[in-house]
Amino acid sequence: MQKNLKELAEFLGGRVIGDGNAVVSSLGTLDDAAEGQITFLANPKYVSKVATTRATAIVVPPGAERYGKNVIEVKNPYLAFAKLLTLFHVAPMVPRGVMDGALVGKDVALGEGVTIYPGAFVADGVKIGNRAVLFPGVAVYRDVMIGDDVVLHSNVTVREGCRIGSRVIIHSGAVIGSDGFGYAPDGKEYHKIPQIGIVVIEDDVEIGANTTVDRAALSVTLIRRGTKIDNLVQIAHNCIIGENCIIVSQTGISGSTKLGSHVTLGGQVGIAGHLDIGDNVMVAAKAGVHSSISAGQIFSGYPAFPHKEWLRSASVFSKLPEMRKTLNTLEKKVQELEEKLAACK
Repeated sequence: MQKNLKELAEFLGGRVIGDGNAVVSSLGTLDDAAEGQITFLANPKYVSKVATTRATAIVVPPGAERYGKNVIEVKNPYLAFAKLLTLFHVAPMVPRGVMDGALVGKDVALGEGVTIYPGAFVADGVKIGNRAVLFPGVAVYRDVMIGDDVVLHSNVTVREGCRIGSRVIIHSGAVIGSDGFGYAPDGKEYHKIPQIGIVVIEDDVEIGANTTVDRAALSVTLIRRGTKIDNLVQIAHNCIIGENCIIVSQTGISGSTKLGSHVTLGGQVGIAGHLDIGDNVMVAAKAGVHSSISAGQIFSGYPAFPHKEWLRSASVFSKLPEMRKTLNTLEKKVQELEEKLAACK
């Protein structure tokens, strides 16, 4: 595919400065792009690389120094570059229907343009929307509902009764609707509590490889629209995850916790159960959250507490051995003074 800069600027909602007829056919980085490619500048500290890049054009924020190069100015170069990657390099799916080697049960409703690859299994009573794609090894249990333009990559499992909205992408090895971790002790043993709820995933959610979302004990574990979940994340039963959240790899969220909208959880965050995390909260990597957090706050550390307080505390950690030595010295001097005062009485 080849596009000139005028066409790309219209596509991105930006404006060309330089030769609008210059043609590009692919994308590259500021360091490695060659003639015929387009690159982007998202971080101002790399602006000097605009002068040295060999790219035919650069996507830049308004007012950025262009060093005489062809540029397309847009408000958000990073977002623009994502759109260009999709335009140039993401090929549309070609519908292939139910391919030989796929196993499809009874009373299955398939939309238009569906592709089910060999080795995929679709149980009885499943409903699949238009243009959905199920790759080899996908297992869809009975009575699942899947929306339009859903992509389930190899070895995804969607357990019985779960609901998946439209334009959802689930990566390899993820399990949706596995049993929640519920056991009743009798003093000697643990008796399994049947988990009879479901998982509901709303539109435009993406779930990473080997992530697990447990079904609710009685009602619904809910992932609201637009949320993006990284690889190796555990979401326990009865959780509610708000709209447009970002949950990074190896995070674990315990049962019945509720996240508001636009919450960001860094890698390896651990959240205890039955907590409420407000809208626009950010939790830094490896933090341990043991209590609810109201909207708009940033938390860090283990146990987690407000980020600014954590930074002040962290600045002291490396000085603790020296401070202990000083304290011991002062303590010894105070003791000597007390002994001298006692002797004078």
